[in-house]
Amino acid sequence: MNCDLTPRQIVDRLDQYIVGQGDAKRSVAIAIRNRWRRQQLAEEMRQEVSPKNILMIGPTGVGKTEIARRLARLTGAPFVKVEATKYTEVGYYGRDVESIIRDLVENSIQLVKDRERSTVIPQAQKRVDERLLDLLAPPPIAITVTPDSDENSEEQYKRTREKMRAMLVSGELDSRAVEITTQQKASPMVMGGMGMESMDMDLQGMFDKIMPSTSKKRELSVKDARQVMLEEECEKLLDDDKVNSQAIELAENLGIVFVDEIDKVTAAEGKSADVSRAGVQRDLLPIVEGTSVKTRYGYVKTDHILFVAAGAFHTSQPSDLMPELQGRFPIRVELENLTADDFERILVEPDNALTKQYQALLATEGINVEFKEDAVKALAHYAFNVNQTTQNIGARRLHTILERLLEELSFESAEMSSCTVEINEGFVNSRLEEVAGDEDLSRYIL
Repeated sequence: MNCDLTPRQIVDRLDQYIVGQGDAKRSVAIAIRNRWRRQQLAEEMRQEVSPKNILMIGPTGVGKTEIARRLARLTGAPFVKVEATKYTEVGYYGRDVESIIRDLVENSIQLVKDRERSTVIPQAQKRVDERLLDLLAPPPIAITVTPDSDENSEEQYKRTREKMRAMLVSGELDSRAVEITTQQKASPMVMGGMGMESMDMDLQGMFDKIMPSTSKKRELSVKDARQVMLEEECEKLLDDDKVNSQAIELAENLGIVFVDEIDKVTAAEGKSADVSRAGVQRDLLPIVEGTSVKTRYGYVKTDHILFVAAGAFHTSQPSDLMPELQGRFPIRVELENLTADDFERILVEPDNALTKQYQALLATEGINVEFKEDAVKALAHYAFNVNQTTQNIGARRLHTILERLLEELSFESAEMSSCTVEINEGFVNSRLEEVAGDEDLSRYIL
């Protein structure tokens, strides 16, 4: 886990993927560094220090979600993104807010398993080799013969097995077919569709133990069978109790919950016919304040989970949130609308820039795509103008712009011979000018 990065290092890493929004990056960087600082405190003081949750305010497509997601990847922290509008007040049909924490723990479980799996892989690989050898060179059937014959037979079998082992390790047997048996547990859906997360923990544990396993025979190549067996052996070698306890600790101390569309459950948005939006806020409050949530792996305390909420707040204001909930998001940052210059930078600067993605995709067909500077400026101009004249969807507009621009080339490239395609301003205008100039068409195409 990269929890000891300095705020400056965190911002530098975020800059590799996200253009601008310096205030938001600084805020989340400080919040993450405070987690490391908290771990250095004495136990008594550590329990008193709560995370400084963040409220991001800004239109769609300016980087709110990407900042939180990249931050989680950077620090190796459990992360879950949810939309506030997908949850319902207690008493209504739908997902309750406590399922947010259950999802976070599931993410944490997977992170810990991935980490622990690396420690058992060498032993698991040895077990897999033995299982494959049993299939490729099964032990001879015991028969009643003279002692000398028994000894000769056993020696011959050992030599055959070692020869097969060498071939197995070298990959010579990868294409050979073997029949393996895999175990699958029945789905834990019970009592009219109620999932495991809604059940009492003791009942969950009981169902885990008594749910019948089904055997399934499959014929696979040695190469594919090895992968299936490796997963099975790793699971057997992992200590579930250890994994669960570490995952809960990880979620409690490093977990990040990103709550999007928080503005959609404000009082200013009113109430739908079925669900009280203010009720969702009331249910979120104890989770953000700090409570214990029951999961299938044990109770999880939410006191030190970092919550990042976000919303456009076009028709409402942060002050429309419940006062108690407002107080739990002391850090507020406003993300800026993207300018044409921002679009230019987004197209070429980040490590995962769209132009780089398309170049890599088309290079698999032998097509070398070159984006000229005037083309990048033209693309940024179209994206900015279409956002201004239709719905502003921020940087997401670039996805539709680039797809429209390269649609014909993407379709034809598989049948073209290797070549270089230069994307310049004329190329951009010839494919985008007509649809971008027609407001009705740009509304649906761009």
